[in-house]
Amino acid sequence: MTVFNIKRVDRLVAMSVLGSMLMVWLVLTGFDAVTQLLRQLGNVGKHGYTLSNAVAYVLVTFPRRAYEMFGNAALIGGLLGLGGLAGTGELTALRAAGMSRLRIAASAVGVVAVLIVGVVVMGETLAPWGDQQAQVMQLRMKSGNLGMGTSSGLWARDGDDIINARGTSLKQRDGVGSVQLSDVRVFTFTGDGQLSRFQWAKTAEHNGRQWVLHDVRTTTLDAQGTHASTAASLPWQSSLNPQVLAQSVIQPQYLSMRDLSRNMAYLEGNGQSPGTYAVAFWGRALYPLNVLVLVLCAMPFAFGSLRSGGLGKRMFIGILLALGWYFLQQAMVNFGTVYGMPPLLANLLPASILVVAAWLYFRRRA
Repeated sequence: MTVFNIKRVDRLVAMSVLGSMLMVWLVLTGFDAVTQLLRQLGNVGKHGYTLSNAVAYVLVTFPRRAYEMFGNAALIGGLLGLGGLAGTGELTALRAAGMSRLRIAASAVGVVAVLIVGVVVMGETLAPWGDQQAQVMQLRMKSGNLGMGTSSGLWARDGDDIINARGTSLKQRDGVGSVQLSDVRVFTFTGDGQLSRFQWAKTAEHNGRQWVLHDVRTTTLDAQGTHASTAASLPWQSSLNPQVLAQSVIQPQYLSMRDLSRNMAYLEGNGQSPGTYAVAFWGRALYPLNVLVLVLCAMPFAFGSLRSGGLGKRMFIGILLALGWYFLQQAMVNFGTVYGMPPLLANLLPASILVVAAWLYFRRRA
């Protein structure tokens, strides 16, 4: 009988939290999608961009928005669910029946743990695929000579040149984001379609006036044969628009862990720091832990400050906690990046702080 009562209690808490969480998740994701649709409507009519393109853009990026909003929805929904039980006196009854605060909080976190499995799968499959499709749509709107492949990188046509860059990343130059191309291949063809020159460069950057190739190897083909030369840097006469390229680069946090791992291996293999890719990788790897810890540590508010007050108070506290967590996480990750802290440790610090705080609370209330 005791096991049955415990299962019923788990179901009561889980269903209350689940209903509130799904409602909040839908509202947050829907609001974000509508906001993006309004932004996309401003591009309708430019370069053949249509209303259907704008709607398609929002639809393919919806999985990523749902993935990003799940943590906030779990936090606010958990507080609303347990707050509702506290407001009707059911939470007090559960405490009087002998259930500890930790036991009730674990029931709330359990339903989040079940859902997060599907959310992580979506974040590693549908979300990156949708963002890649969205980037292709944006590239077509901004320039008809650009194309982006998932594994072969950037492709572009520039007069008689065909350009391929296996890697693209954003850099800060004088406070402005600029794009850096890596593993660059430039194929130059004659008017009758014959290859006349091939250039390979380790990187290519725009210095504000023109493109510059670094660590260049040039091979020229003519009637006398092939001629090879190398140079530390060469000016590159290209009409590629650096602003368009910068806007077309998929941000690391939108990539799947597999793509992030591949980019990290490529950069490390070429003696470069993985930088933002490593930070994004560990952020994705620790995403389930961060969400579960955040929800667990927010549950104590349901036993105290949420007993009185209505929906508005619970929403306010939930949003306040979500914002506080966001700024804490960003501050700790940025702090770690600036001072050379390993990305894994920098991403673990915020969750570790919350775990200690929750342990002290539940230990004191035991």
